Amino acid sequence: MDTRKKILIADDEAINLDFFQVMLSKLGFVVEEANDGLEALEKVKKFHPDLIILDNVMLGMSGWEVTKTLKNDPKFRDIPIIMLSALDDVKDKVAGFEAGVDDYITKPFNFTEVLARINAALRNRQLFTQIALRETRLDLAEELNRDLKENLTVFIGSIDELDKAIAELSNTAGADSENINSINEKIQSVRKYIAALDARIEKTINDWGNLKKDEIGLSVLESQIRKFLHQEQAE
Repeated sequence: MDTRKKILIADDEAINLDFFQVMLSKLGFVVEEANDGLEALEKVKKFHPDLIILDNVMLGMSGWEVTKTLKNDPKFRDIPIIMLSALDDVKDKVAGFEAGVDDYITKPFNFTEVLARINAALRNRQLFTQIALRETRLDLAEELNRDLKENLTVFIGSIDELDKAIAELSNTAGADSENINSINEKIQSVRKYIAALDARIEKTINDWGNLKKDEIGLSVLESQIRKFLHQEQAE
């Protein structure tokens, strides 16, 4: 299985495409090229890149328009985008960040800087992915706890019915009182285990509830981290 990271380069200047193709391929990345915005969107669907390097000024469809299109698509919105631009205006950068750009590189660029930003964007995406996976596991555990709680309630109801049936049986003529007492003792023992488990589940649910009061959602957390990174880059 090929575990190399895939990078899509979208630029209408062949010299830039050739440069990135050669340099990034030598570093072990799988590189795909697109000559304009529309081709970039088609390549994203087929290539499923881990990161996109996108020129802002292209014929037909700008880098910002490509970014907005991808960020509005749930299947591709999480792909980090590094924008190439000849502009170094803070307002333009902020507009790009608000459109969903993860980072900016101003032309003429230094490849060492480009590589550093690529690695940083990939690390950030991996971090967000791991946080999302952990959040999913916690949600599943919470759902399991709720199911256990509901099933315990049903089980306790069944034991209550069994108690009633035994009580009725004990009042029947010729009932074996010794066996009935033995059954009652086992039922009481089961009730103790159920009560302990129920208390543990209840505590876990309450603890999760208390933690959620101060919890920051994944989307909010990602937004805050992005804003912080963008502020650092704009200064």
